[in-house]
Amino acid sequence: MPKNFVSNKDETVRMFKSDFLEALSKVHPAVPIVIYAPIILFMFYLSIFTYHVQALSILGLVVFGIFIWTFTEYMLHRFIFHWELKSKLGAKIHFIFHGVHHDYPSDSKRLVMPPSVSIPLAAIFYFLFKALLGDISVFPFFAGFLIGYLVYDTTHYAIHHFNMHSKFWLMIKNHHMKHHYQDSHKGFGVSSPVWDKIIGTDFPPKSSNKLEV
Repeated sequence: MPKNFVSNKDETVRMFKSDFLEALSKVHPAVPIVIYAPIILFMFYLSIFTYHVQALSILGLVVFGIFIWTFTEYMLHRFIFHWELKSKLGAKIHFIFHGVHHDYPSDSKRLVMPPSVSIPLAAIFYFLFKALLGDISVFPFFAGFLIGYLVYDTTHYAIHHFNMHSKFWLMIKNHHMKHHYQDSHKGFGVSSPVWDKIIGTDFPPKSSNKLEV
């Protein structure tokens, strides 16, 4: 298992002896869109044509869902992806879940969440939100939540493989690059640095020099 190593090439490393498990750990960046875009459209269909939810209510719930995703993204990255038990097994589990990305940050096959992880997580979140919001409001809310997730996944891929030109996207990219190459204990927001600023895990002003890779 690689340690204290960072590759800036689009290359990968084998994580599992099993070919089946190894295949599950890799995913084309378009796969999340193929899976979740139809679900988002179906939830909008249910909201509009089956339950006749008012347009303003749909808009408000969608925006709320996106907002909750940004917080979820931050919490998952900080407390789940970077959680590491102080043992050989804990280190191995951490490497499989997220450490491999820090060692091979440009690996295009491991930049978006594989369906083997995202689908069970999505199901858990859906039933949690359904219990909290009810059988109808959950549809536009969860559509917004999934939109936020797709923005996160596509943004993460773009950060590592696209050249950013606008000030906004350069800011997003530099924020995440600092997480990789400056301090992995800060900068947990990927699609947005908002929660890092609110909670206090943003990079200090003196580190505001651009760091592009």
